[in-house]
Amino acid sequence: MTGDTPDLANLRRDYATDHGLDVADLAPSWPEQFDRWFADALSARLPEPNAMVLSTADTAGWPSARTVLLKGIDERGFVFYTNYESRKGGELRANPHAALLFPWHPMMRQVAVRGAVVEVDRVETETYFAGRPRPSQIAAWASPQSRVLPDRAALDERYAATARRFPAESAIPAPPHWGGLRVVPETVEFWQGRAGRLHDRLRYRRTEQGEWIIERLAP
Repeated sequence: MTGDTPDLANLRRDYATDHGLDVADLAPSWPEQFDRWFADALSARLPEPNAMVLSTADTAGWPSARTVLLKGIDERGFVFYTNYESRKGGELRANPHAALLFPWHPMMRQVAVRGAVVEVDRVETETYFAGRPRPSQIAAWASPQSRVLPDRAALDERYAATARRFPAESAIPAPPHWGGLRVVPETVEFWQGRAGRLHDRLRYRRTEQGEWIIERLAP
């Protein structure tokens, strides 16, 4: 048993049998194609369609992965926000390359991305931070992300102290150790599940000349 609800099971079967993917189906550019599939995920009411698995590696080659939320996408790449002093922040400083995966399983679709990582403009970070819910703003200051804590109470105490530091009527600035990162893709692969495991994998790849080409990969 897969644990699927009847609706999700039907959605998966429909996409596996009825939704093949060919080069002729693709948009001219990967941002346009991503927008199409993201709109489909929204229409299907998938939970957290902007959730993506971010994979990084440290200087010894040890990989790590975690789920983060996509907060922006355009022809420059995929943007998420984080504590720069977290484990992923430290790994990306040492090895500024990453992989992303959007696992839209009920639709039998995935989007896989590989590319370099750069910080977004500070103004962009501050603009985004200003629109976050106040509890999230306080948490960004309070949490020493990825550091060992003695217990939950220590984190709650840090949060309470930070809340006192910023009175309710005051604006909370973005912490200097917190901000946006952009994955600048070299490849963007669109994976469509098919019956019999003969899945469709079509990849946009940037050439050494800076042009984008589309390739079909074996499943």
